[in-house]
Amino acid sequence: MRKDIEIPEVKDVYVAAVYEQHPEYKTMDWNAYIINDRNDPLEMILIVTSGSNEKQMTPAMRHSIKLLPAKYFAKIEFLQEKLLKLDNKFSISFFAEGKMYERTFTLPQNTVKESALTEIPIMNLKGILAV
Repeated sequence: MRKDIEIPEVKDVYVAAVYEQHPEYKTMDWNAYIINDRNDPLEMILIVTSGSNEKQMTPAMRHSIKLLPAKYFAKIEFLQEKLLKLDNKFSISFFAEGKMYERTFTLPQNTVKESALTEIPIMNLKGILAV
């Protein structure tokens, strides 16, 4: 029966760690975002985040977004510096075109750093794309 369940491949949806200035405190911070580069909206987005390495594991954090319009993005969470030393996983599921999509994105430990910044789609900011 499991072989009969079709979960389509996720395309044009990204998770990124973006390096940006905090508007109130004027500090440079890392924030995780979900980016919808599709031509249709994402609905009922569920995001479970966690971090881990061989010695440590963070508790799972759950987030939800009712609707993410086409060609738009939304902040998931602030990434504390100590979390960047862990593998950070973002398990995302959503509905689009009447189908359920699911994918886990990972920001591997120690890859989120200023020297690795690249252009992020849609946002016109610099950051690191999760794999």
